[in-house]
Order: sequence, then structure tokens, then C-alpha cells
Amino acid sequence: MSTVESSYRIDVADDKIQQLKQKLALTVFPDELEDAGWDYGVPLTDVKRLVTHWKDDYDWKKHEAELNEELPQFTRDIEVDGHGALNIHYVHKKSEVVDAIPLLFVHGWPGSIIEVRKILPLLIQASPDHPSFHVVTFSLPGYGFSEAPKKKGFALQEFAQVGHKLMLSLGYNEYVTQGGDWGNWITKRIAHIYGGKHVKAWHSNMPTISPPQLFNRPWVFLNNLLASYSADDKNGLERSKWFSEKGMGYFIEQSTQPQTLGYSLADSPAGLLAWIYEKLVTWTDKYPWNDDEVLTWVSIYWFSRAGPAASVRIYYEVNKKGEFVTPKEKYATIPTGYSYFPQELIRPPRRWLKMPHLVFEGKHSSGGHFAAHEKPEELVGDLRTMFGKVGPAHSVVPGKTGYRL
Repeated sequence: MSTVESSYRIDVADDKIQQLKQKLALTVFPDELEDAGWDYGVPLTDVKRLVTHWKDDYDWKKHEAELNEELPQFTRDIEVDGHGALNIHYVHKKSEVVDAIPLLFVHGWPGSIIEVRKILPLLIQASPDHPSFHVVTFSLPGYGFSEAPKKKGFALQEFAQVGHKLMLSLGYNEYVTQGGDWGNWITKRIAHIYGGKHVKAWHSNMPTISPPQLFNRPWVFLNNLLASYSADDKNGLERSKWFSEKGMGYFIEQSTQPQTLGYSLADSPAGLLAWIYEKLVTWTDKYPWNDDEVLTWVSIYWFSRAGPAASVRIYYEVNKKGEFVTPKEKYATIPTGYSYFPQELIRPPRRWLKMPHLVFEGKHSSGGHFAAHEKPEELVGDLRTMFGKVGPAHSVVPGKTGYRL
């Protein structure tokens, strides 16, 4: 391990690629009911097609080279309280704008640093019409090419600590954040712990909150009783209901028995593929995935440093600590921005989300859970508006307006 920054390039050994192809060749597929479609999960025809393509035609080395070309990657050790030093893999790209705003982007599951790929060139872009950003993102510990925790109890506090200490190590003592999925929860915790002194604002494309209660948010609670829901609110509640009733099986398993699931994810590439592909399709808004795109997302998990089982333990740790519920005293007290995409998994009525520090809201007519990948222009547009010259979070980072070359 090294305590200083080291350049990094993804370089999966040929024997690992060959082992993957051998495992794919030995895949035993399940049967399927007639006319099952997506009612029971991923259709057999989809998985057979993807497995065949992964085995025979997909060129990991081509996509590996593209990732290395597009994403400047590094590693360094980050000391985490109670867990020692972890070697963290990250992407760091500076804008040519001297006063660019330092931004920490945090991915989730089943994503990786690949989620920054489309938004990175947009965020660093210099223009007199919008702010520019210095961008940092990291492979969460246990994901991609970061080292995994070895001890129990690595939950939101620890993930937040990694992200914050990484920013400090890069010289960004003051910065802003953006995230969805686990990125939402981790950046929310970063905002709570380090907000004010270090973190100046945060933005999420997956805003979550519990229904208002009389004793924690009385005005929102009363308003919720008296006001009717808009059509958009009703659609959001229907989407949330679908996720609760039809899409939460993975969550329950990963939150309670991650090790049991891990044996299948670590040993069966076809099983890992189906587990992730289901989410890529059902969590997006009719996004036109191509097979190479899907397989690159999944291959990052298959070739990950710790193996794919490590990535699902966060669900168990956060659930065990009860961190999915955010008490009032842990609400962020820094400028907050939300982007709303109609096919997000959890879509509470917007009035539930009203907080004194909510300064920006961006509403979109299409898009789903993976906003940075599905709708990069829209997501970056919201960040530019929030932090732009006439935006509500302009100049929140002292001396970093995002404009001066």
C-alpha cells in the first residue's frame, strides 16, 4: 500500500478473462414458463443472448482501454477510523478553469465509476455561460478497483469518511457533492458530518424522506393532510408502490443475508449478469441499453478487486445500524438541490421534501434511477443552474465561482 497518490490503469489479466469465458461456456440455464416475459424476472432469451455475446464476441480489453483513456485514475490509502488504511481507487479530472468548483460525485449499486463517464466532460467544460467543476469520484470500498473493508460495521459514516478524506488529500478543503442511489445516502451523511466547514452544498437525483409526522415536521404534516396530490405526485407514489411490491426482493436479501447471495455472484457470471441486468432495465426509463454497454457494467463487478460479493454488504451494514431512517437532527443544514426523474425508484410527493435549506429543484419529463448515465445533459444542466451566476448556490465555495479562466 502507498500513502501517496499513484497513477492507475485498469489491466485485467488474460487468465482472468479466459476463466470468465470458461465459466460462461459451462452455464446451466433454468427453464422458463411460456409467455413469461418480464413477469418472473429477466427473460431467458435475454440472458442467453448476453451470455453468448460475453463469451464469444465481447472484447473487454477494448472497453478497458476506453475507460483508461477517458478516466484519469489513481489510487491512494485512506485511513478509516476503526478499519485501518484502505487503498482507494478514484478518478480525478481538473477543469482548465482556475476557479472551478470542486465536486465529489458518488456512485451507487449496481453502478461504479463508469457512471461519471458521460457527465465528466460536461462538468469540466469551460464556458462564460455556466460554471465549471473539478471532478472527483471514487470506487466505493468493496466496489470496482478499491480495496474492500475487512471488518464488520463499515456503513454510511465510514463511506462518508473515505469520500471526505479523499477530497482533503487532493487539496479540496471546501467542496460540493452530487449522488444518487448509495451516492445519495453517502453524500447526505457527508453533508451532515462535514457540512458548513468543508461541504458547502449537496445535490441528489434520488431525494428520499420518510412521510412527515406531527412531531418532527408539523407544518408539512398538516399540509399533507389538507392538500390534495398532484398528478405527478400520484405517479410518483405509484412508482414507489411498484418498487415496494415488485422490486425490493434484492434489497431484502442483500440487507439480511449478503454472504449467502455472494457465493452465487462470485462463482456464476451468468447469475451476476442476470442480477444486475434486471436492475439496469427495470430501474431506467426505457433506456436503450446495448449489449456491450450492459456487459461493461457487469464486467467491472466480475473483475473487481474484491469480487462482486463485497459490493452488497453495505446493505446489511446500513440496515443493521438503522441508517436508512434519517432523524431530524441529521438533516443537512447546507444548501440542498434535488433533481426529479419520473422513473426514479422512490418518488415521495415533493411537498414531503420541503426543507429550509432546499434551494434548488429540477423537474424532468423522462429519466430513471441512473440519471448520470441516462440523462447526463439534464443532470449537469441542473448542477450548472444551481451553482451558476444567478443560481441559489452561486459562490458557496469561497473563491470558486466556476467561471474565471
